Amino acid sequence: MIDFIRVDVDGKETEYEAGTTYQDIAEAAQEAYPHRIVLARAGGKLQELHKYAKDGEKITFLTTRDKAGFDAYRRSCILLMLKAIYQVGGFENVDRVSVHYAVSEGLYVTMAGWSSVDAAFLSQVRDAMRQLVEDNLPIAKSSLGTEEAIELFGRLGMKDKERLFHYRRASRVNIYNLAGFKDYFYGYMVPSTGYLQCFELYPYDDGFVLQLAKQEQPETVPAFRPEEKIFRIQKESMEWSRMMNVRTVGDLNDRVVSGGMNELILTQEALFEKKIAEIAEKIASDRSKKLVMIAGPSSSGKTTFSHRLSIQLMAHGLKPHPIPMDNYFVEREDTPRDADGNFDFECLEALDIELFNRNMTDLLAGKAVELPTFNFKTGKKEYKGDVKQLGADDVLVLEGIHGLNDKLSYSLPKESKFKIYISALTQLNIDEHNRIPTTDGRLLRRIVRDARTRGASAQRTIAMWPSVRRGEESYIFPNQEQADVMINSAMIYEFAVLKLYAEPLLFGIEKSAPEYEEAKRLLKFLDYFVGIPSESIPMNSILREFVGGSCFNV
Repeated sequence: MIDFIRVDVDGKETEYEAGTTYQDIAEAAQEAYPHRIVLARAGGKLQELHKYAKDGEKITFLTTRDKAGFDAYRRSCILLMLKAIYQVGGFENVDRVSVHYAVSEGLYVTMAGWSSVDAAFLSQVRDAMRQLVEDNLPIAKSSLGTEEAIELFGRLGMKDKERLFHYRRASRVNIYNLAGFKDYFYGYMVPSTGYLQCFELYPYDDGFVLQLAKQEQPETVPAFRPEEKIFRIQKESMEWSRMMNVRTVGDLNDRVVSGGMNELILTQEALFEKKIAEIAEKIASDRSKKLVMIAGPSSSGKTTFSHRLSIQLMAHGLKPHPIPMDNYFVEREDTPRDADGNFDFECLEALDIELFNRNMTDLLAGKAVELPTFNFKTGKKEYKGDVKQLGADDVLVLEGIHGLNDKLSYSLPKESKFKIYISALTQLNIDEHNRIPTTDGRLLRRIVRDARTRGASAQRTIAMWPSVRRGEESYIFPNQEQADVMINSAMIYEFAVLKLYAEPLLFGIEKSAPEYEEAKRLLKFLDYFVGIPSESIPMNSILREFVGGSCFNV
């Protein structure tokens, strides 16, 4: 029997008694880390801190400043909140607590079967959460057979989880238990409630927001600043989900196996087309709008949307001209570089702002202008005779990540611009307590598209994703509320389609690769879905931009 184990902690070999947990080792190592340690990486895998260290392991730690550690903190805060809600309200009185989408730096939560989510009720819940944190109660993990888990969640009234696990291929399910409150969570958790000191609750709309820290400043809860326009479009999408009776992965899987997918796909596409038609009607009703500026984060479907909007504009008697703003990139040698010395294609200065303003000003003045085309292979603009001149019915449809930033179009009259923000804001949840981050949907879209159109591996796309996300946080999201209208391009059925394309690409990442951890997480996520082929997807669908077969040149 081994009495002691020797482990390598951040390059330093140390001896511990057998039966030592990662949490014990983390407490000794905490001084060397600027933020709270919440997870371990050992044996090439992420480990929760309650697990026992093994002899000969190389151990490093993750804090709330690391993405996986930060996600564990946020996930655990949801469990803490749920325990407090049922403790205050009584399990028999609260019909359903649903965690929805991001608002400010938190999550929007609603409660069915509860008369009023007011400040007084939230004050009681907040006090209960803080007491649980002070008591530093363990978040215990156990494993149940899948059938046992289905029975448990059916008994607890968590019907979404009951339905979800009917489609689970694995024989076991991990359950977390906080002071008698049992729930399932997709991903790792912190070991105890004492780790969860950063949160706040705010009444909002029909529910409330669980406000949390930001990854960049994990020890501070930022001020609550909801963005009304993005919230409204997310709420509208949630209403669409309710109307189609597909709010969770289990609902979607039920529809797949019952043979009802064609109707669901066509209904979702019809709702999206109706939204595009409404936007086109707004533009057509004001003939002073000559520059339709479309912006949104990576893989939102900006290009397909610009073409579909153009068709609707033509139906209103206008003559639209879709133009990608990427054609205004500066020459490659003039492209700014980021802190790592790599080309920064996301920043505003990567565009030839002066040329763009000069061309657009001349077009608005009725002049004929030859527009550039950017050659991504040579890194230079080229002129191929693309001459445009705006008449009374002509409209330029410009799409690019900086479309909403007035610094890009500083010289153009405000009355000539109509701004549209598009993003893939996932309206589907795994279940009532496990939301799907919108970034996961966009990342999977990009993995599939990059492999198809650029020959890029999933490993390469995952590796560059943090840089893409930083660009979005700096240049896109701060301007989104300036939009005249917003539209959500997420298709409620899309994960069932993307699954069949993304899984082979993700399986191709070697275990030794730094990106394997993220690939494994995405594969586990996709395992929740029953896959469907893409044959039923219309040729003009946003999703065709990623899986192929579009009737547009995208």
